Amino acid sequence: MNEIKLVHLNNIEEKKLLNLMNHEMVGKLMPLLKNGFSKEDCKIFLQAKQELWNKHGFGPWAFLINEEFAGWGGLQPENGEADFALVLHPDFWGWGFKIFNKIRNLAFEEMNISSITILFPPSRTNIKAATKFGFIKDGELDILGEKFIRLRLNNPSI
Repeated sequence: MNEIKLVHLNNIEEKKLLNLMNHEMVGKLMPLLKNGFSKEDCKIFLQAKQELWNKHGFGPWAFLINEEFAGWGGLQPENGEADFALVLHPDFWGWGFKIFNKIRNLAFEEMNISSITILFPPSRTNIKAATKFGFIKDGELDILGEKFIRLRLNNPSI
């Protein structure tokens, strides 16, 4: 069936989110998680992500693939930009392209967003994958003391 559903993060069991965010392979890709992800962190995280929806009208979703929680991400406001985030459980790492296409289409066709950014820590070696989708390097950003490379994809319709 291979169906991708976008649901609000608050619909996901805390245990599943904790398991994802504390997965060793996921943690290696996320420098802001260097101290782990506790139940209190999860509560604060969910509140912050809901506040994005309340304030901006969009924010990250949870991804269900064939009804199974696969991860979270999508678009979230970051310094006035629509930033694409994607955090998948390693069992679903092959789904990134399909999820990205779904989010890109939503951003450009339904939300009429002018561009999408992605933030990569310099340690990530898969920036080339993003450039294959049309992203171009667009500066650097510091978030909580961590350096990130910003890439941008412009809406071809604007």
